[in-house]
Amino acid sequence: MAPPILLLQDIRLTFGGTPLLEGADLSVLPGDRICLVGRNGCGKSTLLKIAAGAIEPDGGRRFVQPGTTVCYLNQEPDLAGFSSTRAFVEAGLGPADDPHTAQRQLEALGLAGTEDPSTLSGGEARRAALARALAPNPDILLVDEPTNHLDLPAIEWLETELRAVNAAIVLVSHDRRFLETLSRTTVWLDRGVTRRLDKGFAHFEAWRDQVFEEEERDLHKLDRKIAMEEDWLRYGVTARRKRNQRRLGNLHDLRSTRREHRRAPDAARMAAAEAEISGKLVIRAKDITKRYGDRQIVAPFSTRIQRGERIGVIGPNGAGKTTLVSLLTGDLKPDTGVIKLGTNLEIASLDQRRARLDPDRSLRATLTGGGSDMVMVDDKPRHVIGYMKDFLFSPEQAGSPVSALSGGERGRLMLALAFARPSNMLVLDEPTNDLDLETLDLLQELIADYSGTVLLVSHDRDFLDRTVTSVIASEGDGRWIEYAGGYTDMLAQRRGGAAKRDDQPAKPKAKPAKATGGGDPQRADRRRLSFKDKHALETLPKEIARLEAAIAGFHETLADPDLYSRDPDRFATVSAQLSEAEADLAAAEEKWLELEMLREEIEAGAS
Repeated sequence: MAPPILLLQDIRLTFGGTPLLEGADLSVLPGDRICLVGRNGCGKSTLLKIAAGAIEPDGGRRFVQPGTTVCYLNQEPDLAGFSSTRAFVEAGLGPADDPHTAQRQLEALGLAGTEDPSTLSGGEARRAALARALAPNPDILLVDEPTNHLDLPAIEWLETELRAVNAAIVLVSHDRRFLETLSRTTVWLDRGVTRRLDKGFAHFEAWRDQVFEEEERDLHKLDRKIAMEEDWLRYGVTARRKRNQRRLGNLHDLRSTRREHRRAPDAARMAAAEAEISGKLVIRAKDITKRYGDRQIVAPFSTRIQRGERIGVIGPNGAGKTTLVSLLTGDLKPDTGVIKLGTNLEIASLDQRRARLDPDRSLRATLTGGGSDMVMVDDKPRHVIGYMKDFLFSPEQAGSPVSALSGGERGRLMLALAFARPSNMLVLDEPTNDLDLETLDLLQELIADYSGTVLLVSHDRDFLDRTVTSVIASEGDGRWIEYAGGYTDMLAQRRGGAAKRDDQPAKPKAKPAKATGGGDPQRADRRRLSFKDKHALETLPKEIARLEAAIAGFHETLADPDLYSRDPDRFATVSAQLSEAEADLAAAEEKWLELEMLREEIEAGAS
């Protein structure tokens, strides 16, 4: 076996009196593909910086084979002081490197090289940093969260590029699909030490769970042994003999081992407060469009979203994903077309830019609104410290400003704010950014268990596959197509030429102008709501409320666990009544939405 070209041994580092690394090791051979994984805050980025020589550890050994070039992609690249993105990339080249590779890498990542670094978005800055890391063709490439702020085309391009490079790669990422594609070795940083698995990330989670199970068994055995020794100490000591002194010393050693044991970090306990159920039909969009200047963001697009669906929205950065979601949720008016929201809708949203977070405000004040120790969760007061712990914040962080939080902590704070408010619809714009794998698992479970509707914007392919029921994908030039299933299903349908999922209702054969709003404008102006239609518009909301109350009563009756055994005929009758009421409710909501859309079309034509 070839000797390692980079070696870290027994690395130790303490921050503010708290040990971060307590004997971490890392060995990199030529051509290695290593993924470095662990919880947020465990020290992955710090270990990469030590490997790059950017940080000096308190103890341990760092060795790099002479002549080995190491390039490091920082999680938060700093482009200050450079006149252009090309100047930034060229500054990372060595004397023997071809300067033209800088421009080639920039162009491959969608940059011209002339951009002013001070005006770059987060995604553009990340692409410039990637170009700087890839251009020199290093022997070792240390990559920290390369997919953050990248869209799906850029992530897939980067996968292809990294698979082709000759350099050894040490990769930190929370993108499961990215890790599974690129890694052949897994190094797990946990409680200050590293463990190595000579398999890729696809095998990591089963191995990690096995390690935790073995650790719990060993801890249980240690507790039993301490209990036995303590029993001997209380009842079995007869004299101060050497044997007894040795056993007493062993007991002290066992207790010391137990005290020094660091348990695995707690998992977050996220739960979304849920409001009363919404109507069955949540959103109906018909031929909506949106344009900014000469650019078409949304070409005519129609969809129907039912209660309980989980819709993923994907596309390149700048395609208009956030705009489309804002249109669908009623936050933005379309240029043409009609959007109708269903009844009893309560929306909780998460902003990918985290604009709601005041960097100077404390964590406590952000959660409570200031001036209180209580946060309203599901319309019930709860002490802010307890709620913070659910999202893995320590009590000491309560007074810390938001600006002091890491990216993952800010992500968890946004989730805490969104989930405190009762809702029956979640709008999540890039919720996976900066979250560790364990928190992603919990968020995935929360979405799966959520009884309401979910609109999810994400570039995380694995997360989409695990959570959504359909995908609305950008096809360019403002065109959006909806596909059934997750991201992988969408790719299969595209390759197979499958048509989009047709959620739009069939157009009525009679009186098509009323359903579509098309045809002769003069004829549209002459349309009127009949007396029957006006009466229905006035009475349907009350009928919908009556049906919802009846359905709630039927559910309450059927919740009796003994009803079926005590009175099977009544159980069957109530079940049939429930099914009939739900069908009537769906029909009433559909009729109400159609009449509301017709009314708005008539009013728009008249104006």
